[in-house]
Amino acid sequence: MKTWSEMRAFPLAIRLLLVNQLGVNIGFYLLIPYLATHLGEDLGMSAAVVGIVLGVRNLSQQGLFILGGSAADRLGARGVIIAGCALRTVGFALFALGDGLPVLLAASILSGLAGALFNPAVRAYLAAEAGDRKAEAFALFNIFATTGALVGPLIGSALLLVDFRASALTAAAIFALLTAAQAAVLPAREVPASKGSVLGDWREVLANRAFLAFSLAMVGMFTMENQLYLLLPDGARRATGWDGAAGIVFLVGTLANLTLQMRITRSLKERGTRARWVAIGLALMGAAFVPPMAVAGASGTGGGAGRAALALVPVLAGALLLYVGVMIAQPFVMELIPEFGRAELTGTYFGVFYVVSGIAAAVGNTVVGWAMDAGAHGAPWLPWACCLAFGLASAAGVGWLHRLRALPVRAVAVTA
Repeated sequence: MKTWSEMRAFPLAIRLLLVNQLGVNIGFYLLIPYLATHLGEDLGMSAAVVGIVLGVRNLSQQGLFILGGSAADRLGARGVIIAGCALRTVGFALFALGDGLPVLLAASILSGLAGALFNPAVRAYLAAEAGDRKAEAFALFNIFATTGALVGPLIGSALLLVDFRASALTAAAIFALLTAAQAAVLPAREVPASKGSVLGDWREVLANRAFLAFSLAMVGMFTMENQLYLLLPDGARRATGWDGAAGIVFLVGTLANLTLQMRITRSLKERGTRARWVAIGLALMGAAFVPPMAVAGASGTGGGAGRAALALVPVLAGALLLYVGVMIAQPFVMELIPEFGRAELTGTYFGVFYVVSGIAAAVGNTVVGWAMDAGAHGAPWLPWACCLAFGLASAAGVGWLHRLRALPVRAVAVTA
């Protein structure tokens, strides 16, 4: 109830963007997790070709975030959001309609470019519309995004009982509806005249050393969040011997997010500074990987359902701690980003943030993947320890920047 009351307190434009993020994640996650299987098993493509198609999609998104951010600043976030959703409609429809490599590559490029456009634009629009309630707006944003990430794969797995094309066409239809809703509801805002070139904007943002240092410090947050789809599900399956255990991890996290996110954000906003809560959230995210070490390497193939349930508890405890850490840190991270520079460059700051942190997180995920392979030969605790180190290092980095007074210094609130 608190989530819905908070949502109703915001203007219609923000409410639409929240529902939009729910739909975006449902559409994305009902298709993309099953794309590799479709390419390899249904179309008979080699692992190398599958890697190319998936890599092109990821590169198109991660590498072009800065273009989406600049477009939001110069053309207006509304138009860029609509264009991004329209492009993803076309891209996902191509996945359904084409089996040839050229068509699939075009679909990957369009769907990746779509994300590069609307992701920074949505956040820039949200930051501008929310005013001094940015933390609450981004907390709600996190709730809707997390819910969509849970619902999407469930719908996708059901649609796959028909075929992959049914999933792709459903995803395309969702994005088409979102595009129409945005065009009808999102109000256009006057865009201030640009005083310099796009390259000048990029140079200004990239010259902001405090912002770049903060973006790099967030490598831990993105790397650890990604383990909700890699390390924690793998740990749940290994602990119980049951493939369906991974779904329980997502369910627990989503329920916690729905019930706790707004309470946490509103409570913390009234105390201390944002840097403090970001550092604490990151440290808690790192600590989330300690409980699963208790079952690392254990086999869930014997002992019955009772033993499997008991073995799953440390993994679920870790997942819950990780979600709580994200709930603490993420709204304040999103609130801080626009305050590093001019309001006219909010989209560019979000774009650069996602480029820098995305590249860094890719490196971090490579390290975790290496640790999983290496840990399989006698050190099952190794990947969990790597994630703990990422969390503590990121928390220390934010704390160090705060001590240097390199972060925006406005306190969240002062209590009596």
